[in-house]
Amino acid sequence: MYRVNRSPLHFHRVLVSLLASLALTLSCSAPVPKPTGPAADYQDAKDMFKRGRFDRALDFSDGLASASPATKYTERAQVLRAVIFSAQMQSCKELAESYAKGADETKNAHFKAEYERLRHDNTQEAMKAGLGVAETAHQLLEGGKVSKELTLEAPYPSVEGPLEVADLARVRDGGWIEPDHQDAAAVDSLNKAVDDALAQAVSGDRSKARSALAAGSTQVNGLDFTLFLGNQLVEAAGLFDRRHGSDPVKLRAVCNEGFEAVRAAESLLKETPDPDKEKQIKKLEDQIKTTLTHV
Repeated sequence: MYRVNRSPLHFHRVLVSLLASLALTLSCSAPVPKPTGPAADYQDAKDMFKRGRFDRALDFSDGLASASPATKYTERAQVLRAVIFSAQMQSCKELAESYAKGADETKNAHFKAEYERLRHDNTQEAMKAGLGVAETAHQLLEGGKVSKELTLEAPYPSVEGPLEVADLARVRDGGWIEPDHQDAAAVDSLNKAVDDALAQAVSGDRSKARSALAAGSTQVNGLDFTLFLGNQLVEAAGLFDRRHGSDPVKLRAVCNEGFEAVRAAESLLKETPDPDKEKQIKKLEDQIKTTLTHV
């Protein structure tokens, strides 16, 4: 009776043969060329975005966003930067407001002083990010025009932020958190803000944003994104009013970018009338005018 050779030596020889065949196949395959120039910079920006290193994503996309003449990556770099700057601003505002509340609630003088310092530092960072929002809006909406559809090209971040930062809830109650928890709260807050910004950018929630970016890229409605950006500009301008940064020059400059967003939205609305969007644009314009009265 014929018996199949199942000895360990037999299996070893078969495995070696398969590996040799695989190596030969791979060696014959054409190598995948690495991206160069703007494509390489944008790939690096996307890699950093996925890893949650948002400052580095801004570094790699900076030259792309301001390129003249524009490249195929210029507009998508501006879209990505608008999301990152908006998230940074919202995160720093959340941190500043939480520490301000904590400073008011705590009875401990040391805690109060430290929370006041953290409030100040995060307010400054929020202003810096707000100016980043304005600069990116100026690039994207130059001339009061924007594309009907924009490309949001980025992988969804590998680390998802919490729905609420527990450490900041403790701070707002006047409780103390150690420096390592302060650092962790800042990271959680930023990850949360990025998730929220992505959700707003695709006019949905986190789940929709994650699904939309599953393939690494998605198209977003130009009008919806312009309204998102306009609302971020209103919040950015508010950072410079007399109750906060008290910088009328920067407040007016950011508001002017907000009016550009209104113009761009109105231009798109003419092509596809929508009563609901018309109301949103009017509300945005009124908010900008109101903000200007707070100089």
